[in-house]
Amino acid sequence: MTMAVPVGVVVAHRNQGVRCVATLRRFLEQDVPVDLIVVDNGSRPDELALVRSSGIDATVIETGTNTGFGPSLNIGLRRWLRHGQGDWVVAAPHDALLQPGGIAQLVTIAEGRINAGVVCADVGDQATPTVDPVLGAIPGRAMMRDGWEDAHYPHGTLMLFRRQCLLDIGLFDERYFAYNDEADIGIRARAAGWGVGLARGVMVENPSTSTGPAVIDYLRLRNTLLMQHEHFGRRNAAMRAIIALANVVHATVRPSVRPPWYTGSARLRGINAAVRRRWGPPPADLFL
Repeated sequence: MTMAVPVGVVVAHRNQGVRCVATLRRFLEQDVPVDLIVVDNGSRPDELALVRSSGIDATVIETGTNTGFGPSLNIGLRRWLRHGQGDWVVAAPHDALLQPGGIAQLVTIAEGRINAGVVCADVGDQATPTVDPVLGAIPGRAMMRDGWEDAHYPHGTLMLFRRQCLLDIGLFDERYFAYNDEADIGIRARAAGWGVGLARGVMVENPSTSTGPAVIDYLRLRNTLLMQHEHFGRRNAAMRAIIALANVVHATVRPSVRPPWYTGSARLRGINAAVRRRWGPPPADLFL
């Protein structure tokens, strides 16, 4: 695929210099020109130095603090919207490894749909991103083996946005900080008439996470309650909170049913924060 203008690529980075450099190099190996923007989310000096000394031609923007996944992507997306070229921009974390030729495939699949606004790469879980009015973001059954598959939201591992879609619906809701913000933006895109899809067969690896289980549990539940309240109403959010409380009780009584990342106290704090409408960064002690 020949492209006259580069595809924008915004990468959110925090304290994973080696992985970030590997991700940037993978983007440079794509068979289309790319305009790389790295938003550094308050990394340690040694980790940031690895990115800056890599020799890779990328714009590096330093936030000086951990602003969160969505907010850091917003910084890069705003820069691309002001100064970047073309219709398409990729948004990804620092450890997203896209298959060779993946950007061209994503753009081709998206441009084959008249109203495509957002498309994500395939993480290989054989599921389709789905939003349930009560449960929130859940995996749905895959319906396609390759090509475009309608989805309710994009996987956050690697997303491709059309410029006009972002101009129409806005960027990531920064109240989320991280987790569920991609589900929220998918809901907003679909409500505005844009197609949201998964490019089945265009693979991306996301081999690790540096976020602790307490932070993940807190943010996922708190943000699910925010999303349910915003898009499906107070009643659905209350129902989801009751389900969450029941799950905590069940996991307390029967430890064998707990998932590997389970942190009951973080989930309770997430419910409390949602009730008190406290959004943004999670409590600092959850990172310990």
